Amino acid sequence: MKPSSWIESLNCAIEGILWAAKSERHIRYHFVAALAVVFLALFFKVSAVEFFLLVLAAVLVIFAEMMNTAIETIVDLVTDEYHELAKIAKDVAAGAVLITSVGAIILGYLVLSGHLFPLFDSQPSLGKEPHGTVPVGALLIVIILIVLLKSRYNHGSPLHGGMPSGHAAVAFSIVVSTFLFGESFLIGLMVLLLAVLVSQSRLLMKIHTPREVFLGALLGTVVTLLAYLIWA
Repeated sequence: MKPSSWIESLNCAIEGILWAAKSERHIRYHFVAALAVVFLALFFKVSAVEFFLLVLAAVLVIFAEMMNTAIETIVDLVTDEYHELAKIAKDVAAGAVLITSVGAIILGYLVLSGHLFPLFDSQPSLGKEPHGTVPVGALLIVIILIVLLKSRYNHGSPLHGGMPSGHAAVAFSIVVSTFLFGESFLIGLMVLLLAVLVSQSRLLMKIHTPREVFLGALLGTVVTLLAYLIWA
């Protein structure tokens, strides 16, 4: 029945929040994370703009998770049998939560990095570039390109096959950033060894072809190098 007053509508909304928090552990995790973010914001006495951005990010993540829960509930109401469209609806809703969460993490880093690492930035501010922007930005560009390329070639499944190898691309992007952004050449060599082992594992498990692994490694390397040449 439709609520007859705004008070009943408010009660319905509160009941929905409580039900979601009680039924979905991920929503509880997001509430705990939001609580921690607010605590850090108050502890470090961030500016009004920074506090607004942190709260907005936390609210958007919780909102996305609740919409995901609503969509899953509707799909389960419509059918209890496997259907490809039902799977797509749930996967897309979960993807929205993932994208929102990643955005919130990046925003949280931009706001809190100066407060959490005062040794690197004695005057934290959103107006100043936080440390690690170029490697993180380059890695995000690599990941976005991987998603676009995999969707373009429409082969393989997430984290399993397809053109190019996402594992190799991410691994070699980290390698380049370690050499260019890090202070230890030895650590760079160790990270390079790990990247080679990650790429080799994709071949040994027959998840990727040598061509897919090579192009993935090339993508991660070239994009990250270009990011440093343009922005560093």
